[in-house]
Amino acid sequence: MGMTMTQKILAAHAGLKEVHPGQLINAKLDLVLGNDITTPVAINEFEAAGFDEVFDKDRIAMVMDHFVPCKDIKSAAQCKQCRTFAKRFDIEHFYDVGEMGIEHALLPEKGIVAPGEAIIGADSHTCTYGAVGAFSTGVGSTDMGAAMAAGETWFKVPSAIKVVLTGKKKPYVSGKDIILTLIGMIGVDGARYQSLEFAGPGVSELTIYDRLTISNMAVEAGAKNGIFPVDEVTKAYVEGRVDRPWTAYEADADAEYDRIIELDLSEIDCTVAYPHLPENIHSAREGKDIAIDQMFIGSCTNGQLADLAAAAEILKGKHLAPGVRGIVIPATQHVYRECMRLGYTDIFLDAGCVVSTPTCGPCLGGHMGVLAAGERCISTTNRNFVGRMGHVDSEVYLASPAVAAASGIAGYICHPEEVLK
Repeated sequence: MGMTMTQKILAAHAGLKEVHPGQLINAKLDLVLGNDITTPVAINEFEAAGFDEVFDKDRIAMVMDHFVPCKDIKSAAQCKQCRTFAKRFDIEHFYDVGEMGIEHALLPEKGIVAPGEAIIGADSHTCTYGAVGAFSTGVGSTDMGAAMAAGETWFKVPSAIKVVLTGKKKPYVSGKDIILTLIGMIGVDGARYQSLEFAGPGVSELTIYDRLTISNMAVEAGAKNGIFPVDEVTKAYVEGRVDRPWTAYEADADAEYDRIIELDLSEIDCTVAYPHLPENIHSAREGKDIAIDQMFIGSCTNGQLADLAAAAEILKGKHLAPGVRGIVIPATQHVYRECMRLGYTDIFLDAGCVVSTPTCGPCLGGHMGVLAAGERCISTTNRNFVGRMGHVDSEVYLASPAVAAASGIAGYICHPEEVLK
């Protein structure tokens, strides 16, 4: 029986010729990741177990991003614990205020993740790195703590769903619309503990940033990971970033899938997920009756330069509707600088937005844009659960940067074409 991309990567890292769905394996890891919320718990477990050394100081990454710059005393204490640990073990990839970014944008940007690698992170959206052909998945902080010492962890080999992409994207349609459409089709548990493996001629239509967004939100369908084939788009992105050998794995022609889904990109329009699940999708053209209080553009899902460029195109020469608060957060320091160089920052400020240093902040209701009871936010983030961005009686509507920007101008949810007439 042939193997999928994910199964091949896991087999290689387990030192096995082949693996099968449901099989329990121990696999070597290329990277162990944590952030300012999850790493302190992992450190506590690491120390409680009596470990006194890490497996490889160059293959552990710690990114201070969720509550950074620190919003209160507790978050400051958590970051201090991470800094102390990183200094103790001379952790190479430690990113803090002034040098950090949102973890799942920063690591690909810096070439810390590469095709064919096996990566775990104490954050559910670690599945983002499937965009470059890596196996990456989220784990708990206890697993992170053990992996920092052992350099390996256990997995149950996932079965897979093959998503065959065809056709070409419509104007203003992006990776966010594609993944929301897929989640709407299969539901938030439609790929539970399975690998979402993307294939087909439509893959070439997707930029690396489309793929990063799609892989990022694979977990919102319950998937263990999402992964794309390594093609010319991937190679162009990693060239000059990744300075070590890497391996491109391909699914076997006779690989077995639990299900094959076909998505015609030409049939997908701008899409919005209404509260309180990412599967609750609607056309962006249906939202005229949904007034918004806040527009947020950023996060690990849509804070890349391409995302902010899409928003700037819509916002240029326009202003947010009265009563709408606009928050724009570039995902990394590099993206922030490029926004300034290209004039996007001025466009956002002229439109009435605030522009912040990189942080996860509003996405998890942490800081920099927490919602009050009864407020609605159109957001480029990845989750819209009850209370996700603030009060349990607030509402989050998930959308692409283009849709979020257009809605901020209109004051209600709308398609970009409606404000560009």
